[in-house]
Amino acid sequence: AIVSATTVLIIACPCALGLATPMSVMVGIGKAAEAGVLIRNGEALQTASKITTVILDKTGTITLGTPKVTDVKLANNFTETEVLQLVASLESLSEHPLALAIVESARALRIQLSAAHDFNAIPGLGVEANVDGRQLLFGNEKLMLERGIDHTDYIESAQDLAIEAKTPLYFAIDNKFAAIIAVADPIKDDSVAAIKRLQKNGIRVVMLTGDNRDTAKAVAKKVGINEFFAEVLPQQKSLKIQEFQQRNEIVGMTGDGINDAPALATADVGIAMGTGTDIAIESADIVLIRGSLHGIA
Repeated sequence: AIVSATTVLIIACPCALGLATPMSVMVGIGKAAEAGVLIRNGEALQTASKITTVILDKTGTITLGTPKVTDVKLANNFTETEVLQLVASLESLSEHPLALAIVESARALRIQLSAAHDFNAIPGLGVEANVDGRQLLFGNEKLMLERGIDHTDYIESAQDLAIEAKTPLYFAIDNKFAAIIAVADPIKDDSVAAIKRLQKNGIRVVMLTGDNRDTAKAVAKKVGINEFFAEVLPQQKSLKIQEFQQRNEIVGMTGDGINDAPALATADVGIAMGTGTDIAIESADIVLIRGSLHGIA
């Protein structure tokens, strides 16, 4: 009798079932939009409810993405004005938040920039170009090692800066080590609370960053994340997500940069910060308009 009654209901009243799902999706997406969360489709909304692991990028996601130059440690008789003029001229062609910080620092000191030629961005390592006839290299320690530039006397200084949650960047002029430039990016006011909120809901929170290990460790400690991966190249971010998926984790990846786009596309749910790059927003299933991690929770 129950089967017969149910059959009659389904045949006679299909509209009730046909309307239930789209109405739920419409209301859910509408309520999310009121909270500054744009959801592209119903599938992303449904999968988001099953997320077991949230992976967070560092710069521009946990931090504000508006870094400032804090220290310039010089080497081999180069002057600070000379170093800032050359490195800012080089970085004027880059869109990376750290590059913008260096350009702003030089402009604040009214340093005149020169044109950069043969600019080349080296994924996960840094940038190179020719400025005023001088060959410049600027990036992380891996870049110095790869190009055989001796910086051994300054490794300890870089580590000290990293422990203070600053990002040390290495600069070389004509294959000669010139300076360490440290940049600090403040943590967003609500990042700690949002991460705690996710953890209370039983979500595993992991930080994934291309920054050096000591800086990543300092930031992770400040925001209460126990699990992090540092010095991850852009192409490795997707592989890290696949590793979690192979362990049957439903992964939500959150990022804001060009190098996060492949990872956002690989994750079960890609979540982009609305304050980030267009390509990250385009690759994501969900966009946090206000740039707050509370949107994920």
